[in-house]
Amino acid sequence: MHALFLSPHLDDVAFSVGGTLLRLVQRGWQVSLCTVFTGSVQHPVGFALRCQTDKGLPPEVDYMALRREEEHQFARLAAVTRLHCLPYPEAPHRGYESAAALFNGVLPHDNIWRPVASDLRRLISSVRFDVVFAPQGLGNHVDHLHLIRAVLQANLAEKTCWYRDTPYAMRQPQARPDPRLPAELREVGVDISATLEDKLAGCCAYESQIGFQFGGTERLRTALPTFHQQEAARLGLAGYAEGLLVPSHLVNLICEA
Repeated sequence: MHALFLSPHLDDVAFSVGGTLLRLVQRGWQVSLCTVFTGSVQHPVGFALRCQTDKGLPPEVDYMALRREEEHQFARLAAVTRLHCLPYPEAPHRGYESAAALFNGVLPHDNIWRPVASDLRRLISSVRFDVVFAPQGLGNHVDHLHLIRAVLQANLAEKTCWYRDTPYAMRQPQARPDPRLPAELREVGVDISATLEDKLAGCCAYESQIGFQFGGTERLRTALPTFHQQEAARLGLAGYAEGLLVPSHLVNLICEA
């Protein structure tokens, strides 16, 4: 069996659904990870530059190269079979000039989902995937919304399980999935009790992001287990869980994997 995990940014899969990824690897699945918005931009300015300097990185650092290396480290730790880093620039390089703008809807000129969908079609034509994992769009980040549209445009919905974007799911417990997701989906919990510690270790590979997203490594190691314990209770499971919206015909495959 082969699963494709789609990530808007260099950390989203690890934070959101890393326990499920590791569970599949432990059960002998091949796992591919494709991250979309990973392109380096030389000499960033304005808000784009502040997105790295506010994390303590000087302007001369190639921020995305550093983050791609963090992704490679996670992939090695998680025994990912194939890693694909697509060269698209993150939203701050595409005209979104403030933190608020990232969560306030897609700009009219921003059609980056079109080439992303083309790349996804090429990827799935070269490798047969049994299941795909993609974000639900919790938090409304424009890059997450573009990936959802690309997944739908690439006709992947029938085999896609939609994960809860984290840490947005932690910050906004009442956030709703993007309304474009298919109507007939079932929410299931994947027990990650056996892979939680490995997930936390994998998340720690993203050193440049942990302070900003969680307030440091120690807080991450407290906050994520607490959240996954709450998710398990919400979904009727013991231990720790990650929640997914799953097409009915894939429920048994996901729950038994």
